[in-house]
Amino acid sequence: MTNYPSLIEIKQAHIRIQPFIHRTPLLTSQAINEIADAELYFKCENFQKVGAFKARGAANAVSKLGEEAKKNGVATHSSGNHAAALARAASVAGIPAYIVMPSNAPEIKKKAVKGYGGKIIECEPTLQARETTLDEVVKETGATFIHPYDNYDVIEGQATCALEMWEEGIAFDALMAPVGGGGLLGGTALTSHYLSPDTKIIAGEPEGADDAFRSFQAKKLIPMQGPKTIADGLLTSLGKLNFEIILKHVDDIVTVSDEEIISAMRLIYERMKIVIEPSCAVPLAALLKNKKHFEDQKVGIILSGGNVDLAKLPFK
Repeated sequence: MTNYPSLIEIKQAHIRIQPFIHRTPLLTSQAINEIADAELYFKCENFQKVGAFKARGAANAVSKLGEEAKKNGVATHSSGNHAAALARAASVAGIPAYIVMPSNAPEIKKKAVKGYGGKIIECEPTLQARETTLDEVVKETGATFIHPYDNYDVIEGQATCALEMWEEGIAFDALMAPVGGGGLLGGTALTSHYLSPDTKIIAGEPEGADDAFRSFQAKKLIPMQGPKTIADGLLTSLGKLNFEIILKHVDDIVTVSDEEIISAMRLIYERMKIVIEPSCAVPLAALLKNKKHFEDQKVGIILSGGNVDLAKLPFK
């Protein structure tokens, strides 16, 4: 027996977070469809509050806290979008947010956290340093730890992204999402399992941070050591709760090189005229690498976020 969020709980989460998120558009591009030989629908979470899907999970987790827990605020460790999302959700709720960030986190993401009123505590850029520092912060403040992805309230919130896609009434043959910690992929897989069990769920993952791919193949969790990829949002290791969902409800995980990610990212910039971060381009890169598997199909692709440092774009 599992405690996976049910469809009713996912729908309740969607209602709960309505005041705090955007219902993001589903865009198409005839030019990219012709390149892909498929009918693609891009769910633009790069237009979401805080510029990423993470706004959903953070808003849901904070909204579900009891009044007593809220008094001491929330804490997390994150190098990026979850940090900003939690800081914003806490700010809206009028409670403190303590964010442990590695010293090498992108400056744009640190600025976002500060802008939302989050208190940043810097640490060495290792998972062990993150966790040790977080433990100290929680002990000192009594704040509630909201894990970036390995938390059912967070997964439930991320699952609302696919719920909105299914509400569009399109009969998707496949849905695609990037995978880092697995919150978005796990949530997408759950919602789709409830609403359209025959739809294939495919993840894209960078070759330089391929722990989800290796874990999926081995059917056991293999933590990532020394990830290296341009897709900075996907450097984290896959979460345990998400891995259980992924093993049950995801059909495949496809790895792509940084060159393939940059090429897909450029394609979206040039053809769709929208700003996305490298992690966002990973599912499209995976589709283009395996075009024959998607030929003439309707494919939904979640564009996970748009928080990119414009001074460091990977193409000139």
